[in-house]
Amino acid sequence: MTIDLRSDTVTKPSKAMLDAMMQAKVGDDVFREDETVNQLETRVAKMFGKPSALFFPSGTMANQTAIKLHTSPGDQIICDKFAHIYNYESGGASFNSGVSCKLIEGHRGMFTAEQVIEAINPDAYYYSPTRLVEIENTANRGGGSCWDFNDILKIRKVCGDNSLGFHLDGARLWNALVVKNETPKQYGEVFDTISICLSKGLGCPVGSLLVGDEAIMKNAIRIRKVFGGNMRQAGFLAAAGLYALDNNIERLAEDHKKAKEIGEALAKLAIIKAVEPIETNIVIFELNNDVNEKAFIQKLKDKNIHIIGMGTNKLRIVTHLDYSDAMHEKFLGILKKSQFKSNGLKI
Repeated sequence: MTIDLRSDTVTKPSKAMLDAMMQAKVGDDVFREDETVNQLETRVAKMFGKPSALFFPSGTMANQTAIKLHTSPGDQIICDKFAHIYNYESGGASFNSGVSCKLIEGHRGMFTAEQVIEAINPDAYYYSPTRLVEIENTANRGGGSCWDFNDILKIRKVCGDNSLGFHLDGARLWNALVVKNETPKQYGEVFDTISICLSKGLGCPVGSLLVGDEAIMKNAIRIRKVFGGNMRQAGFLAAAGLYALDNNIERLAEDHKKAKEIGEALAKLAIIKAVEPIETNIVIFELNNDVNEKAFIQKLKDKNIHIIGMGTNKLRIVTHLDYSDAMHEKFLGILKKSQFKSNGLKI
C-alpha cells in the first residue's frame, strides 16, 4: 500500500469521474464550440455571481493571466511573502507581465488592511505604481490557513479607496468555503478576479478557472492564447470539473478531519518541535533541530509513505480523496510507534 501525502494534486480520477468524462459532448473550444466547457464556465461564473469565467489548463496560468489583465510592465503587486504567485510560479509575474512584488510580512500567509496601506507606493515617478493586491485562500505555506472574511472586506475597501485591483488565488478556496461555511458569491462580490482549481482537493486530473467582472475579463481569452493555454476538445476535462462540483466539495470535510488527526499524532512525538494550526487539509510541522529532515522523509518512504520537505526542518502533509481510511489508520499507527534515539531515527 503506497500512501502519497505530498499534495492533493496526486489523486486519480474515480471510475464515476472517468465515466462522466467519456460521455462529454465536445467541440473545438478555440471556436468556443465545446458544449461541456461552455457549461462549466457558465456554471462557475453563476456560482460566484460573476458575468464571466474562463477554463484554464492550470492554476498558475489562471493567476498569471489575472496579473496580466490587472497590470502593465513596471507596475507592482502587493502580496504575502509566502504567496504562490511569488514563490511557486517560476517568476512568472516578472517574466510574463514585467511587474514586481511588494512582499508583506504576514501571519501564516495572511495580512491586514493596515499592512496593505503601508505597502502602497507613493505617487511619485521614481516608484513603481501599485496596481494590484493579491491574497491566497487557503494559504498553502500558512498550513492551509483560512482568511477571516471581515479582514478581506477591509482590504477590499483599501483597494477601492486607492483604485487597486483585487485578485484571489483560490486554488484551495473550496476547502475554506467548507470550513467557514461561506459561499462562492460572497467572494465574487469582493474580488475583481478569482482563480479556482479543480485538481486540488476536488480530484480532477487537470483544470482551473478564472472568474471576473466583464470589463477586465474581456481580454482574458487573448492572454490565455498568448500563454499557449487555448485547447481544442477540452470538454473531456471540463466534464471532470462538472462531476467534481456535484460530488467532491462537501466531502472535503473528511480530509480536514484526517489532517487534524495526523497533527494530533505528530504533536505527541518527541522528535517534533511544532505543528502549525490545522484548519483544512494541510499539515505543516517542524522537526527538532537534531533530527535530520532527509532521514525522516526517507524512513517514511521506506514504508511507502511519501511527504515533502519545505526546508529548515519543516515538512508538509496534504490529505485528499485518494487517502483512504485504511491508509489513514496505517499511517497513524506508524506515527504512534515512531521513536527518536540519540543513535538515529527509528520509524
